Amino acid sequence: MSDNVAIYAVIFVVAITLFFWTIYRRFGLLLLGRPENRFDNLGRRFWNMLVYAFGQRKVVSKPFGINHFVLFWCFMILFAANTAFLFSGLFPDYINFSKLPTGLYFALAFLFDIISALALAAVIAALVRRAFFAPPHIGGLSRDAVTILVAVAVLMIAYFGLHGSEIAQGKEAAARFMPVSSLAAMFLSGASASVTSFFWWVHAIVLLAFLNYLPYSKHMHILTAIPNCFFRRLGKANTQPREEFKKGNIYGVGRVDQFTWKGLFDAYACTECGRCSDACPATFTGKPLDPQKVVHDIKANLLKNGPLIKRKKAPVLSLIGLAQKGSIEDEVIWECTTCYACVEVCPVFIEQFPRIIDMRRNLVEMEARFPEQLLTFFENMEQRYNPYGMAAAERTKWATEIEVKPFEAGKTEYLFWVGCVGAFNARNRVITIAIARILNAAGVSWGTLGREEKCCGDSLRRLGNEYVFDRFAKDNIQLFEAKGVKKVITECPHCYNVFKNDYLQYGVVLEVYHHTVFIDKLLKEGKLKLSTTKDWGNVLFHDSCYLGRYNDIYDQPRRVVAQATGRQLTEMKRHHNQSFCCGGGGGRMWMEETIGKRINAARIEEALSKDPQTICVCCPYCMTMFEDGLKDKNLEEKVRVFDVAEIVARSLK
Repeated sequence: MSDNVAIYAVIFVVAITLFFWTIYRRFGLLLLGRPENRFDNLGRRFWNMLVYAFGQRKVVSKPFGINHFVLFWCFMILFAANTAFLFSGLFPDYINFSKLPTGLYFALAFLFDIISALALAAVIAALVRRAFFAPPHIGGLSRDAVTILVAVAVLMIAYFGLHGSEIAQGKEAAARFMPVSSLAAMFLSGASASVTSFFWWVHAIVLLAFLNYLPYSKHMHILTAIPNCFFRRLGKANTQPREEFKKGNIYGVGRVDQFTWKGLFDAYACTECGRCSDACPATFTGKPLDPQKVVHDIKANLLKNGPLIKRKKAPVLSLIGLAQKGSIEDEVIWECTTCYACVEVCPVFIEQFPRIIDMRRNLVEMEARFPEQLLTFFENMEQRYNPYGMAAAERTKWATEIEVKPFEAGKTEYLFWVGCVGAFNARNRVITIAIARILNAAGVSWGTLGREEKCCGDSLRRLGNEYVFDRFAKDNIQLFEAKGVKKVITECPHCYNVFKNDYLQYGVVLEVYHHTVFIDKLLKEGKLKLSTTKDWGNVLFHDSCYLGRYNDIYDQPRRVVAQATGRQLTEMKRHHNQSFCCGGGGGRMWMEETIGKRINAARIEEALSKDPQTICVCCPYCMTMFEDGLKDKNLEEKVRVFDVAEIVARSLK
């Protein structure tokens, strides 16, 4: 073995040993997390990995995502070339692409040459973007980003220098198949073997250094993003895990090792693309919540406390409550509207807001630590079974204007679940009556629970009060079973989601319809006749988060409104799965916004840019938020807000 090979062998062994030692230490911390099964449906998981990791389906949905797609595939293809390069330094007489059949070698030489040029161009584009056109949440020319991008650029330049000098010396048989390296050879005419050796060593040292830097940088996602797509949640993140209440149990997450291993793996997989931050209504309106930062703080806390916890020692950094890296302040946790936008846009399927609910649950159940304004809400729910603190008799006041029958087992087909807002809020009572009139007009067999109806528990669960939610769920399920309820029509998307998804954890399968879906069904069956003579003006439609992103219901309400108005709807700038929250979800309906701009104000401004005469919604929370936003601008007489059901009821022949 020559001296150069011996020196390289020492450097190679040290670098590779350090790399695997770092990987062992970092990935070993994942074992601290709670168990979670993400190994089911292996075929489907493998397909997801192909589509979303290798196909970069979510990445290319954004304009600059094409550049990342190019860089990703350049990296994947050059991985083979660089692996061979590293081992050829150890065994130069045995490992070398030039020893392959001539045709195959020439094809690979051409491929690697073109791909290296594409990689260099993509790196330059990324540097220019960060320097001059950086979106607010990608960090601009941060030290970490510049280090990685410059390292990749140096690798490509060293590649062209190495092969260009060999071509200049007449030592490269595939020279005519390497156009970019041949161009480099023009600038390296007369290059000696020492020049080739220089570029070889630059490539080797930078490549090994790059490998060891990865686990310590944000580009750790190069190692974790692909498996995170494999381990993604196969269904929607439209419910939280149920926890049994037993003495001595710990509820929610108050310490980093109380997350599941997948929750911890998410923290390693973040690409820092900033898409979750761009989509978050709280971040957009100047709140302290930034979903990307929450994920980073979980990772920082794990790296700080994980080794100590592994050695059975106490953590030194609190996961919740401190204004420093690796800890998440209380107010950050309570600003989330659980709108699902962060999860929807994440290209590697990180579940940001479910981690926030995990921490809410711990604060409520283990520490009784929550915003003071929620105290009244929790008391009203426990004492009067509704967020308003109203007596049960008030639930039926909306029914004074229309005949309403009680649900009777064996006689009534559908239970109309009115919901708390639909029963107690004066504006939304109008919507409740509209739905009742539509059901009567279609000849539907329906009834209500009247005074027996309680809150479904949605806000309780999203605010982390799992104990009271559990009680409400069991009481409602017991009532459903006693009454023989099998089919439910809901006014509110939040009630719809609870019955359809949350109650499944209790073994209850209901046939649940949101009222817009049910009206669409009635229209398809020809059970409703509508007139389109009323002029609604420019009708703008707003998607409910819990109907849309949570349950993929987008088309039915649009079809209904289009049929009732006889005209095409106008879409918001952000609509369908990119829709912007009204600000009422995640329990925020019962809390005041005291920081930054009001979320409903931001959405109203977006709506007004379309010059609507009618804004159409399909959620009681959205109704309240939109009308409040218009009142703040003194526009409630100029722009009217209607629920889908109101438009249909007014269009009935």
